[in-house]
Amino acid sequence: MKIGILGTGIVGETIGAKLVALGHDVKISGRAAVNEKAGAWVAKVGGKASYGTFADAAAFGELVFHCTKGDGAVDAARAARAGLAGKILVDVTNPLDFSAGFPPTLFVSGRDSLGERIQREVPEAKVVKTLNTVNCNVMVDPSRLGADSDVFVSGDDAEAKAVVSRFLREQLGWREVTDLGDLTTARGTESYLLLWIRLMGALKTADFNIKLVRA
Repeated sequence: MKIGILGTGIVGETIGAKLVALGHDVKISGRAAVNEKAGAWVAKVGGKASYGTFADAAAFGELVFHCTKGDGAVDAARAARAGLAGKILVDVTNPLDFSAGFPPTLFVSGRDSLGERIQREVPEAKVVKTLNTVNCNVMVDPSRLGADSDVFVSGDDAEAKAVVSRFLREQLGWREVTDLGDLTTARGTESYLLLWIRLMGALKTADFNIKLVRA
């Protein structure tokens, strides 16, 4: 499969490397057509890895992952909009605000979410929020935790959520995928990051996740 990735940070590179290892054609992307860091990543990963602009990756991908920092997520979606029409945009972003230092706050919460803002920016795409509640290493290898744990999907298109859920299970190894409902439910998973950051501090590791226990 051809997969586009918006973002060249640690999340985009980690997901990209995993997908290249699985045999997919992966194009990661940034604002500029030339990026030394991304070029080095492509050379290191090899296989079917490539680099381009946000617009290039969106046009390239049959499936597109949105992995930029939160404060640049809407701008990146806007730059990629033409290539996203009719496609699923897997939104992994979080609205973290580091302007006052660490720990961060959220620059959108309550009655809106970053996932919803991205969907409004690219109404032609089918945004599915997922994977934003775990560290990038856990995103691509949930088995590293030694026990099954849960990941969530939010989105307005039921078929798109089904496609993403299947991809999470078959490609990334997630056994427990819970459909939370429409895209407004991304407000919950994004807000969870405030607890996730505190847990990371208390546990002294980012290798953890939550497990739903039902009565």
